Amino acid sequence: MPTFVYMTRCDGCGECVDICPSDIMHIDRTYRRAYNIEPNFCWECYSCVKACPQHAIDVRGYADFAPLGHSVRVLREEEKGMISWKIKYRDGRVKEFRFPIRTTPWGSIKPPADYTVPDAAGLGTALLAHEPEALEVDALPTLPLSRNNKV
Repeated sequence: MPTFVYMTRCDGCGECVDICPSDIMHIDRTYRRAYNIEPNFCWECYSCVKACPQHAIDVRGYADFAPLGHSVRVLREEEKGMISWKIKYRDGRVKEFRFPIRTTPWGSIKPPADYTVPDAAGLGTALLAHEPEALEVDALPTLPLSRNNKV
């Protein structure tokens, strides 16, 4: 379900632009309101929905679960640390879901700029940059090799 912005609720703060991993949330230069420039490229991660302090971003429901006449409302309750999803079907049924916003405190994740530049020798290994140190473990688990497998 790609996202869309209610222009009357958006104040152009840019929180959605900063958090969107696919870089499709933009601020209109004339009206200073956010908009999704390419809904087809939306990852449907809903980071923008969760980050919007104005509750200005909602999702378009797919026809297979929310037929014509439906609505999907997302409410960010930062003080409770919850995201609430309310789906109203055209026959009047309402379903509500509640989930925690995050498992880590907001702003506690180290940004990429705070890491040192990876060593070029690391390109020859299967490890990702800063593994296993960034995972706070001495070594990553490995599978034992069988007699038929060679390194």
